[in-house]
Amino acid sequence: MGRSFRIKIENGIYHIMFNGISEISLYENNIDKNKYMELVKKYQTKFHFKVYAYCLMSTHGHLIVDSNGADVSQFMHDINQSYAQYYNSSHKKNGENRKGHVFRDRFKSKIVDGNRYLLTLSAYIHKNPKDIKKYRNCIEEYKHSSLAVYLGLRNDPFNVLDEDYIMQFFNTDVKKARANYTELVYNCTDKLLEKSAEFEDEKTEYRSERHIIKRSFSAEEILNFLSEYTGMPKWEIVLKNKRRNTKNKAVYVLMLKALCGFKDKKICEVIGNITQSRVSTLCSIGIDIVLNDDKYKNIIDDFLAWKAS
Repeated sequence: MGRSFRIKIENGIYHIMFNGISEISLYENNIDKNKYMELVKKYQTKFHFKVYAYCLMSTHGHLIVDSNGADVSQFMHDINQSYAQYYNSSHKKNGENRKGHVFRDRFKSKIVDGNRYLLTLSAYIHKNPKDIKKYRNCIEEYKHSSLAVYLGLRNDPFNVLDEDYIMQFFNTDVKKARANYTELVYNCTDKLLEKSAEFEDEKTEYRSERHIIKRSFSAEEILNFLSEYTGMPKWEIVLKNKRRNTKNKAVYVLMLKALCGFKDKKICEVIGNITQSRVSTLCSIGIDIVLNDDKYKNIIDDFLAWKAS
């Protein structure tokens, strides 16, 4: 039987769930879980989607993601494929890399079609650690769940989370919102949550609006902005074999993927005289730059502000 068609909308919020195959634990330890969240951050930088909640268990994981105009199938495929490669190379058998599948089937996704469902779903996801004896009475201490961030007990260690969007529905005042959310998570019965969520820096207030990125910008717009942003002439940004322009060319490639939705082949046509392999390498370099170089860390938002001005 063929795979069923996955329903997707460009401004969709999704409940994503994925499972490991029965023979292994999807995450053998906290190092594995950390790696998965690092990959979420890496591809969030590339695709600019939003994460509203997360919880990684030993055998499965949950995410609430806002696609923000990106293709949810593409970025989840990239995350899970990269994790599978990491897992197989990290968990060796008889001194050799493990081979075979890591995830059971494709990830599951369900469109979150209302605020009530969204709020209940977040509570359901955050209650997952209750089945672990160590965390039965203190689920907020589970490290690979976003619950502690919601309750103000710690900052998000993976820097992927936008908790404001959900928390603002409980109250714009932070203290009241946290009290109301605590009430939902800890006092709502498991059966009610499961039925409702069935899978078919210190702030003073919560405010978050959804501004969906339209992935229809032109390459020329991106290049004009980058030239103005960096002070480097447009022709030099795309010039071949110029070490001085590698950083800006890498960021240009990343922005073409993130804001224009271009595939590697299309980027080859846009830049000219470049291979798809080099485009892929430049994209990876671009991600590292945006993650680690303060000059470029807000470049997507800066471009959107530039366009709106």
